[in-house]
Amino acid sequence: MNNPICWFELPTVDIERAVRFYESVFAVTLRREVCGGHPMAIFPYADPQPSGALVQMPQLAPRDNGTLVYLNGGEDLNLVLERVKAAGGEVAMEKTSIGEEIGFIGLFVDCEGNRVGVYSRH
Repeated sequence: MNNPICWFELPTVDIERAVRFYESVFAVTLRREVCGGHPMAIFPYADPQPSGALVQMPQLAPRDNGTLVYLNGGEDLNLVLERVKAAGGEVAMEKTSIGEEIGFIGLFVDCEGNRVGVYSRH
């Protein structure tokens, strides 16, 4: 197994609100689908890379504690974190170095209440 990560799901209460938030923050278009009768919005990916989705299911609830997913923050985490604020999210940790050879991380709470990380080499 080269990469144990293959998929993640971020729970939502209002999937359309969450889609608008993530599309705005990451400047991407999420692909909407219905799986098992539940709406999903899938983050873009190139095969065979791991990806994930926003999901709306009654048995799942957004959380600000628990497993922490880090999304690709691109070339400038500050830009992503500014978009978080503009889209109605809350920055929980500003851009922070995790070592010169490793890169930078930041944390935010999305419009649904999920705590999410972002990572960048720069």
